[in-house]
Amino acid sequence: MARIVVIGAGMGGLAAAARLATVGHKVTLCEAKPTHGGMLGRFERDGFRFDTGPTLLTLPAVYRDLMLKTGRTRLEDEVELRPVDPGSEHLLPDGTRVALANASLSRVAAALDAALGAGAGGRWGAMLERGRGVWETTRRPLLEEPLPDDPSALHRDPYVPARRGLLARPPRTLADVARRELRDARLTSLLDEYALRFGLDPERAPASLTSLPYMEQSFGVWYVTGGLRALADAVLRRCEARRVDLRFGTRVEKVLGEDRVTGVLLADGSVLDADVVVDDRAPAPTGPASAPGAPGRFTLLLALRGARPEGVAHRTVVHAPDRADELDALFGPAPRLCEHPTLQLLRPDDATLAPAGHEAAVVTVTVPPQGPVDWTDPAGVAAHTDAVLAHVAKAAPELGERLLWTQARTPADTAAETGAPGGSVPPPSLAGAGGAFLAPPNAGAPAGLYRVGGGAHPGGGLARVGMSAAVTAQLVGTP
Repeated sequence: MARIVVIGAGMGGLAAAARLATVGHKVTLCEAKPTHGGMLGRFERDGFRFDTGPTLLTLPAVYRDLMLKTGRTRLEDEVELRPVDPGSEHLLPDGTRVALANASLSRVAAALDAALGAGAGGRWGAMLERGRGVWETTRRPLLEEPLPDDPSALHRDPYVPARRGLLARPPRTLADVARRELRDARLTSLLDEYALRFGLDPERAPASLTSLPYMEQSFGVWYVTGGLRALADAVLRRCEARRVDLRFGTRVEKVLGEDRVTGVLLADGSVLDADVVVDDRAPAPTGPASAPGAPGRFTLLLALRGARPEGVAHRTVVHAPDRADELDALFGPAPRLCEHPTLQLLRPDDATLAPAGHEAAVVTVTVPPQGPVDWTDPAGVAAHTDAVLAHVAKAAPELGERLLWTQARTPADTAAETGAPGGSVPPPSLAGAGGAFLAPPNAGAPAGLYRVGGGAHPGGGLARVGMSAAVTAQLVGTP
């Protein structure tokens, strides 16, 4: 039995603690904040409740495995899990609307043909088929196993392009895929959104990112009743059941040990001895995918008067009308706010989130982080709130007259609450680009130190954070 200290009660830390305690280790979890969940925060006001981080779940099998391995119960025994259908509705740059089915590639293709013209669905589907090849090639080494000591095989992009002559150069970036294979600005906008939601520039992100839309549209998108904070609560309960020593309001200042971990130094000057330390804190940014200046997330919480109308999509994506302007605003030499950005409007059919007869909605936008934009300036936040609400009105004009109040959540809030540099969003690990988009390995130095969560292999996103915990527990091993 090893003495293990887990630093941080984000989802990676909680899941790793539950797994390690289940196999017999003595686990102490230290969290500087008074609560758990990390990015899965909660805001409550006047009977309205909102997730302040991720709102939808992909690959629920990751958390099904966690619950089964740590308590022999189903995920559905711990939370109410519902598929989102349609998976998303889109207002495209030219004003076209299209609803894309959940977990059905054939229905997605049919909807695109109907909305964009014959052949559009075929081109999108063919690209997703190549994304499937990326998924199958990289699923184990990139998601389910520790990053190899020699990750050079993952430095090469496994995306196999459509054949266009024997001398055709393979696409290097997601934007290359769009230009050469989709050949439609509206389909390009659909593809770009998968990069933008993680703060990645489609002109730099590798073609292997096509595995993300393949995964989402093949395996589906899910909603947890009560919001994803309910999932964090369920994993915390599992830690309690496995007798993890949970210490909230306990800040770790330093990991001790030169050649091998010996413990941690706490803010009060005391020392916790440990054979293993698992660190779930936000790491210093490394690499172009998470460098200083990487985008963050601006969120508007909307308290709406009156019930949610029938037939409203859970998730609506409003796409930027000017792609070049949005990319320059986010990734250009002088990051700035885009007046008409790509955004998500989330309107869950969940009576637990609002007082009877009212609706809670959330708008999320990828924006420059704290630094290039001063997110502590109330006037600037108010002006951007007005611009975003005006842009949302294109998809849902009735929201304005129903608005009771809004609450803005900025990258500065994220940085203060989670320690993420500038409030940046951890991107997923991606193969290709010479390894520039790979997250750091879970095992670090000194010996006995491991990293878990969105800043470690296999990168950001709730499913990957759960995978990170499984990989780290595998590396630590059993007593």
